Amino acid sequence: MGIGADGWAGLTDAARAALRGAGAILGGPRQLALLPADCPGERVAWPSPLRPAVPGLLAAHAGRGLAVLASGDPMFFGIGRALAETAGPGRLRVLPHPSSVSYACARLGWPLEETVTVSLVGRPLAALAAALHHRRRLLVLSAGAATPGEVAALLTGRGYGPSRLHLLEQLGSDRERHAVSTARDWDRPPGDPLNVLAVECLREPGAPRLGAVPGLPDTAYEHDGQLTKRHVRAATLAALAPAPGELLWDVGGGSGSIGIEWMRVHPSCRAVAVERDPERAARIVRNAETLGVPGLRVVTAAAPGGLAGLERPDAVFVGGGLTAPGLLDACWEVLGPGGRLVANTVTLESEALLADRYRRYGGELVRLAVAHAVPVGGFTGWRQAMPVTQWTVTKPTARPDSDPGAGPGAGPDMGAGAGPAESPHAGPGRAGAYESE
Repeated sequence: MGIGADGWAGLTDAARAALRGAGAILGGPRQLALLPADCPGERVAWPSPLRPAVPGLLAAHAGRGLAVLASGDPMFFGIGRALAETAGPGRLRVLPHPSSVSYACARLGWPLEETVTVSLVGRPLAALAAALHHRRRLLVLSAGAATPGEVAALLTGRGYGPSRLHLLEQLGSDRERHAVSTARDWDRPPGDPLNVLAVECLREPGAPRLGAVPGLPDTAYEHDGQLTKRHVRAATLAALAPAPGELLWDVGGGSGSIGIEWMRVHPSCRAVAVERDPERAARIVRNAETLGVPGLRVVTAAAPGGLAGLERPDAVFVGGGLTAPGLLDACWEVLGPGGRLVANTVTLESEALLADRYRRYGGELVRLAVAHAVPVGGFTGWRQAMPVTQWTVTKPTARPDSDPGAGPGAGPDMGAGAGPAESPHAGPGRAGAYESE
């Protein structure tokens, strides 16, 4: 059941009755302290880390009439997800309370359906960068008292210093406070750890503008020349066709641009970049943090060997190393029915490989040519970039009597064991913050 900063007084009669009748009550120390003495159940504080302890705690208190306290709405960035995934939704009775997001929008007069929520509870601060767009409204779920200052510094560093920040503390209680500042003028010391930060995004004149669709400017990336250029990148992402919740393998990651822009399509999109060069692998990590997708996984290894043990992808992009023995076949075999494979090359040797696979498996073989206008003396002419040959193919749907198998790239981590529940966006965060307990 959800409980707010107003504590016992804000609970419904049904929630109070459930707490009084519980043999054991799980929750964060702050939440447990809100209960009156006439709740006789044993009070058990969540351990840290929380998520791995959930199955054991449920088993240890089974049959006792177990109540679990959550901040606000348990199913909104809360413990409700972990409980539903562990025990099954049929074994839960969820009694939600207004979330901090609902309170914040009510105080500010913001329409909730048009406001983007970003949780930094147990998640990297860099994840906020992907949500920054001029004149958009954000609600940031803070990890603690230091989060507002960290957000202000990130906004200022990313060219969003004029953004207006609303610090909302202890929402729903008689200790509620509301302070306003711009990001660049933020000078408040850390305050109450129970806070949410509302952001009215405003970009500095001249600051880089990063759109919401693939094809970011090449200047957005740190690179050594190994970068899928902007126009080809946009065409490549269109061919890969990312959808929410899907996983991409970016093989021969280079600067990481394909995996990064795949993940920027939707917060639930995931990607693994496989890059054999350690310096480039480190560069991919930096680019992912800068562009707001720090959850991009980077594997420093040569393919196809480095693919072993990875979770089965929904799509594979091969941007380098096509001539490595067995690479294309390994990527094709690992795909399940409906999986997509896209491969780009600029060399005749790799083009011959793509032409061969095109004859064997079908799909679409195209050549992408881009030219840029450049000065030619006192005039202007076209400078042609190297043409890119691109093969795009979708794995056919398996027949009912066939088994698609796991393929050579499959390993112990493929499938449910490495699914969204283990991603950086899953599960509750640290105790003591809104929507985390």
